Amino acid sequence: MPLTVTTWNINSVRLRINLVARFVKAVQPDILCLQETKCPDDRFPLKRFKKLGYEHVALNGQKGYHGVVVLSRVPLESTTVRNYCGKSDCRHVAVVVGERAGLKEPVTLHNFYVPAGGDIPDPAVNAKFAHKLAFLDEMHANETLRPPPSERAIIVGDLNVAPLECDVWSHKQLLSVVSHTPVECEKLLGLQKAGGWVDAVRGLVPEPTRLYTWWSYRSPDWAKSDRGRRLDHIWTSPTLADRVSAITVSKEYRNATRPSDHVPVTAALEL
Repeated sequence: MPLTVTTWNINSVRLRINLVARFVKAVQPDILCLQETKCPDDRFPLKRFKKLGYEHVALNGQKGYHGVVVLSRVPLESTTVRNYCGKSDCRHVAVVVGERAGLKEPVTLHNFYVPAGGDIPDPAVNAKFAHKLAFLDEMHANETLRPPPSERAIIVGDLNVAPLECDVWSHKQLLSVVSHTPVECEKLLGLQKAGGWVDAVRGLVPEPTRLYTWWSYRSPDWAKSDRGRRLDHIWTSPTLADRVSAITVSKEYRNATRPSDHVPVTAALEL
């Protein structure tokens, strides 16, 4: 069974609902995972998404900040939400896709929005950066993010770390910039290793090819300068690693009117 999964930090789902509609009409992913929806659950545009074919929804949102959602064309078996660092700031939602969707074996999918971490890479003076490091530590310690080898699982989301040298436009210049500091990269790669996760994007677009999913709003000539970072990720458990048949980074959506600073990343899997 083919299954396509898209992750996209949309930076306000209501503000950019027409952009999302344009994307899903063109790409038609089976499962759409959005981060930074900035929308409480009771104000989420469910009717619009149902018209677009997404009948099944797992919400975890709040007013004005953060928020994640899984929108699916196929039925969901279950939904869970986990809070991190003692905060109810809506940064995680997980779903199980299984028999009702036509799968013989279920797949668990986690959608994350890791804290950005502010501008100063020093947890002693920057509480946002301290929160980010603690969040990554708690993910590392979470047993549910360490699936056994036979379990079929996926992590997607804005993990807000570009861990490899080829994930940023300049490794040397960004070593002291939040999202590519050594401590963040070490923690994210440690989390990946601890769970046995396989970086699906780098599986099909291997190092040293440069690949970005985010370009700052502060760069009006973002396309020309191309000073991007790969902050948005798709990981699979080992049993699904060879089932990923395609990866698409839809860079053209960064050039839309009033875009998100992130672009959609889509994985095609053969399940």
